[in-house]
Order: sequence, then C-alpha cells, then structure tokens
Amino acid sequence: MRIEDEIKGRFRNEYYKGFINLRYTTNVLSYEMVQSFKRFGVTEPQYNVLRILRGFRSEAPLSVGFIKERMLDKVSDVSRIIDRLVEKEMVTRVENPADRRQKSIEITPKGLALLDDMLSCEKQTDNLLSKLNPDEVKELNRLLDKARG
Repeated sequence: MRIEDEIKGRFRNEYYKGFINLRYTTNVLSYEMVQSFKRFGVTEPQYNVLRILRGFRSEAPLSVGFIKERMLDKVSDVSRIIDRLVEKEMVTRVENPADRRQKSIEITPKGLALLDDMLSCEKQTDNLLSKLNPDEVKELNRLLDKARG
C-alpha cells in the first residue's frame, strides 16, 4: 500500500515523503519484532546485546564500550540493559581488577540457550521483507547505506 494511503496524508516533496515512508515502515517492522521478543521476555536492546555477545564470544570478555559501539540504537543505556540481563542470568559482569571502572561482560549458557530458542524470531525477520525479491533487498540495502552517507 502507498504511504499516502496508509497514513492518509500528503507530502511537501519526495524527499520528505521518503523520510516519512522510511520511518513508518521501520515502525511497522519493529512492532512485529517487539511482539516476538515479548514471548521470550526480552526487549529489542537486550536481544541486540545478547547477539553481540554471542557473535564476539571468541573475543570475550567484552567491555561495555565495545558492546555500545556495536548497538543498533546508539543512545541505548547499555549499562542498564546489562544490569537487566545479569538479573535474568543471561550475562555475567565482572569488575576488572586493574581498573574498577571497566567491566567484563560475557554471555552465559542460559543466554545462549535463549538465543537458540529465539531462532524463530530471526527467521521471522526474513519474512518481514519477503515481499521484496533478493535483488530488491540488495538494492534496498545499497540505498540505505547511501542515505546514511
């Protein structure tokens, strides 16, 4: 459906229409993701931290700064997210004896098991863009990379 029909609005130019269309589409897709995360009792930022920790497990333990650099949402309060994951026993946090301000973060077996259980969520993300063919998805990625500069 066209964005004009979806939100019943008009736009001052194609650039603004593109921006609104991108925001609206992102919100629609994010809503679908959030609904799947709720079933597993985690938020999108918590899931993001767990995926980073799993992906860089060979370099563990990781610092909060390392994790923050790789977050999708750069304004996330990573320390607070990690606090919640520690409470859920999904990650461990250990103080660095050489520098007490530094914390070493690692994913636990429970966190890894949750990510394995959440594979259905990851596969669902593929379905969110299934109306596009593989070439269109490549083009979408190219255009989004270009828009970010």
